[in-house]
Amino acid sequence: MPAINVNPTRMELTRLKGRLRTATRGHKLLKDKRDELMKQFMDVVRENRALRKKVEEGLSQASAAFAAASAVMSPEMLEQALMYPKESVSLDMGFQNIMSVDVPVYHFKTRSGEAGQVYPYGFAATSGELDDAVRALSQVFRDMLRLAEVEKTSQLLAQEIEKTRRRVNALEYVKIPQMQETIKYITMKLDENERASTIRLMKVKDMLLKEAIEARQEADEAAVEAFGGQTAPPEPI
Repeated sequence: MPAINVNPTRMELTRLKGRLRTATRGHKLLKDKRDELMKQFMDVVRENRALRKKVEEGLSQASAAFAAASAVMSPEMLEQALMYPKESVSLDMGFQNIMSVDVPVYHFKTRSGEAGQVYPYGFAATSGELDDAVRALSQVFRDMLRLAEVEKTSQLLAQEIEKTRRRVNALEYVKIPQMQETIKYITMKLDENERASTIRLMKVKDMLLKEAIEARQEADEAAVEAFGGQTAPPEPI
């Protein structure tokens, strides 16, 4: 029995063959998409790994610098120095399409655009360790933003890869075999019906031939009886 309940007709066979061609082409396109997504995903993962290592090192340096600054400065002076920031930042988010996946793209910029504006205090009453800590944080901030972008991209790509993989497997192991099995079933049914029709025609032909022979024999017997047992009429005298 076929996996799909259909009527074994030529119209249904033509329709299923068209669906099979479409499914086969879609399966190839989805496999190509899955392979390209995997390539993009591996590139993003490698970038993510490098960025994470860089961010962790930057945060470690900034933390060590802040620890050194808090050791040479009093807590009140440290809090007063960092109380009123001089610089402000703006963040714009856009989207980039990667193989039908919209991934976020962050655009970061400061108000002034000058590197010296990251220090919200005067240099007279502060230590150099605090300058190192603020500079390290300002440098790692862009990398942290890029890391967030890359990690979100990898998450969205992984979800799309899983979705595409399920579709490829559904077509490859379920839909296409079902349609092939149903096409084979309909083809066998049509061939069987054609053979049965041929046999019926042959039987009808044999019956008609038999009836014609019997009718000829009856006509010959009637003619023999009509002429007194002779096969031909008597010749005139």
